[in-house]
Amino acid sequence: MKTEKELKRIEVIIATENVNKVNNALKNAGVGGVTIHEGKGRGATPKAEITGARGTARFVSEFYSRSSIVTIVDDSKVDAVINAITGAVSTGSLGDGKILISSIDEAIDIGTKKRGKDTI
Repeated sequence: MKTEKELKRIEVIIATENVNKVNNALKNAGVGGVTIHEGKGRGATPKAEITGARGTARFVSEFYSRSSIVTIVDDSKVDAVINAITGAVSTGSLGDGKILISSIDEAIDIGTKKRGKDTI
């Protein structure tokens, strides 16, 4: 059973300190489950400069702490999920993050062997 264009994978890449805000926004939007990956990343925004203890040394970090939150939702919920995420963490600045959306061709729950929309 193909579920083409019925399910969407939404991945949100944000600053790690915003994970709880996005998670709460997703709960309020009716999203059942998420997977969170923590890591480091860099973007086009200028790098932060950190000074040493006595102010004599300056360091520029190559990477920022980033988290990726992944969820699968019914196609009908995509706009509500986008609005929930942007409402929670958008400041209008570069570096707020990215939302990536892709179609799911098939989804299978390993335990119940259900397919398609029944997996979410």
